[in-house]
Amino acid sequence: MNDQYDKTPTFFRFEDLRIYHKALDYIDWVMRICKEADPSDKTGLMQAFNHAARQIAVNISEGSARNKAQFVFHLKNAKSAIRECLVLTTVCLRNGIINEESEDASRNQLMEMTKMLGALITSLQKAAQNSHDNYDEDDAPNRNW
Repeated sequence: MNDQYDKTPTFFRFEDLRIYHKALDYIDWVMRICKEADPSDKTGLMQAFNHAARQIAVNISEGSARNKAQFVFHLKNAKSAIRECLVLTTVCLRNGIINEESEDASRNQLMEMTKMLGALITSLQKAAQNSHDNYDEDDAPNRNW
């Protein structure tokens, strides 16, 4: 099996996540769309689209270096960036910057990433809940939590 995601683990944990690589693929897609758009875009639409797409990957990477609760927070921010990208995709379609085929491609990528992030968030929350369930107050030092 020659899958681009089957690599040896890296120093940076987020680079091992398939969702991170999907986000990078989406950034590449958005950059291609923006290059094809009107270069005299004075609305800032293309800049906003590029920024929102990058925020998906940035939030995944930033959160991965944190504890589980903070990672979940950053993953939820990545989902917010996905919703922003969906709005920007629709605006691009309505303004003739992209066609319906490109809009479908964007929407499909965004839906896939949303599902992947949802599954990762659920997994992290269950792991956090399980570690909390296994916590025994009698074994812990006396602390004010």
